[in-house]
Amino acid sequence: MEDTTDESRAPLLDVSDLSVRFDGSDEQVYAVNGVDLSVERGETVGIVGESGSGKSVTALSVLKMLEDTASVTGTVRFDGEDLLTLDDDAMRDLRGDRISMIYQDPGSSLNPVLSTGDQVSETIRTHRPPAGEGVSWLERSVLGNLFRSKDSAIRHEQSWEQTVDLFERVGIPLPEQRALEYPHEFSGGMKQRALIAMAISCQPDLLIADEPTTALDVTIEAQILDLLAEVQETFGTSILFITHDMGVVREVCDSVAVMYAGHLVERAETEALFESPKHPYTKALLRSVPRLEGGTELDPLPGQVPKFTEEPTGCPFASRCEAVNDACYDAFPPAYPVGPDDSPLSVRSRGAVAGDPVRDPPVRRSDRTYDHVAHCVLYGADETLTAPVESPTVEGTDSQVSTSAAPEGSDSR
Repeated sequence: MEDTTDESRAPLLDVSDLSVRFDGSDEQVYAVNGVDLSVERGETVGIVGESGSGKSVTALSVLKMLEDTASVTGTVRFDGEDLLTLDDDAMRDLRGDRISMIYQDPGSSLNPVLSTGDQVSETIRTHRPPAGEGVSWLERSVLGNLFRSKDSAIRHEQSWEQTVDLFERVGIPLPEQRALEYPHEFSGGMKQRALIAMAISCQPDLLIADEPTTALDVTIEAQILDLLAEVQETFGTSILFITHDMGVVREVCDSVAVMYAGHLVERAETEALFESPKHPYTKALLRSVPRLEGGTELDPLPGQVPKFTEEPTGCPFASRCEAVNDACYDAFPPAYPVGPDDSPLSVRSRGAVAGDPVRDPPVRRSDRTYDHVAHCVLYGADETLTAPVESPTVEGTDSQVSTSAAPEGSDSR
């Protein structure tokens, strides 16, 4: 009997040593540098970091949707296949089918001259053949336009029925009517629901959500997060969730990857990262989150990100780090596994610990664990960092999101 243990335990998405450089007329931009990232089946992985840290470029690299000026190296394995080696036709078959993306601005992501229903229906027709049509390739070639016309009618009817069902599933009221309407007739929340309907229309294995709630108010944000949790529960979809909102990350993500200046600097299970962040940038990021209690001031991070037009040579955070030393400018620190029983140190530690391997990433709601890994570890003696950044409009844990506000149908327009 063939042993499929390794295959079943392999991540759905496995990004290794990913680097992206954009070649300009006068200079080069180093957008992503040596990123390692994995997403398990059924897992939600958050990517956080300030604007320009490389989050969206990393996601677009997975879909091979970067500009022609981009030079991409490394490997991006999806279900065992390196996507960077696939041609345009093969990638076109994957996009919208097994891998889908929800973009940040729903208003600019929908075609203004097509009805919202037509845009979802087109996705279904592109990736899903009509059921039971019984037309062979020989009949198509001999009868030509007759069967093409028949195909078109069948495909449109079936895909339209599925579109209406999807609109109802994502919470769009009066789905038969709303599917005929155009994007300008939808509110921001409804546009985002339509985009989610499009993204899940083919039940993808991986859903990339690039700041899907940034343009929405907090009430609608909670409803959209609830919807994404329901999608994951229904289809077993893996989600790569890109956001600035640390409260949302804590509520919906199983693990978190922190990016800074094109580098992935820390990766951990969500609670471990919030309760005991190790990288100095992660600590600064959490300290800068506004607190609900009064009488506290924000703790902004001084300095600026390094220039992306200069090839990285050392730690990109060195110029802003509170524990910088000369070695920080020589090379980017290696991954450092951080165990729960590590003794606190008064200074930063670098380098991997012998005999302390990084364990496999977690499968959602399983007994498998994922080590806390940082590329630079900053301990303060007897330091405790409290990070109460849960979103006040979102309730629940373990990616189960519910809302206690906003009556049903309040965002119907």
